[in-house]
Amino acid sequence: MANGADLERVVRASGDDTIIDVWVVPGARNTEVVGVHGDALRVRVAAPPEGGKANQAAERILRQILGVRPVLEAGRSSRRKQLRVAGLSPGEVVDALRKHLAGSR
Repeated sequence: MANGADLERVVRASGDDTIIDVWVVPGARNTEVVGVHGDALRVRVAAPPEGGKANQAAERILRQILGVRPVLEAGRSSRRKQLRVAGLSPGEVVDALRKHLAGSR
């Protein structure tokens, strides 16, 4: 499980928005946020990597956790992605992720 310091490494401010560095693992058994992988948030998705399905699944689970829709900023065809979250500060994103990870134990 990621602690607050780990989560703070994967988010950063970008103007009024927040960027989340994400490592997506497609083809997993379940779709879930599992913690920090190096310097990125590790998200497993059940969707395959074809046709943007894994990207959509990652956006969908983060929308559920954060309450706002993240937008893919970079990494469309890579496991390493950057997602932009409008209207939330890095601290708010970290708090939401921390609460989610604590509740998923």
